[in-house]
Amino acid sequence: MPDSDDKIEIESITSPGRTERVNRAKYTAMREALLPVLPTAAPGMTVADAKTALLKSLSQEFFPGGEKAGWWLKAVQLDLEAKGVIVRGGTKPLRLYKVASQ
Repeated sequence: MPDSDDKIEIESITSPGRTERVNRAKYTAMREALLPVLPTAAPGMTVADAKTALLKSLSQEFFPGGEKAGWWLKAVQLDLEAKGVIVRGGTKPLRLYKVASQ
């Protein structure tokens, strides 16, 4: 099991220039569950649909029963948006999709 004190700095598209330190293993587990479920074209997938889809493959070691998955999904979403890995579709409700090169 990875060191639970190992941290990674993440960004947020809503707070440019600001970073937060979070648990690397949980971040990585959520990222690895999120990216495969997102489509590569607009209009994308709603955040609620993405959460439902990723729960099937989400690490039970870090998220037993999906615990705290919503918070981690949002943290990873905002970081990946800030890094240009995923983008928001221009619709409501909010929809996400991967940049094709990912």
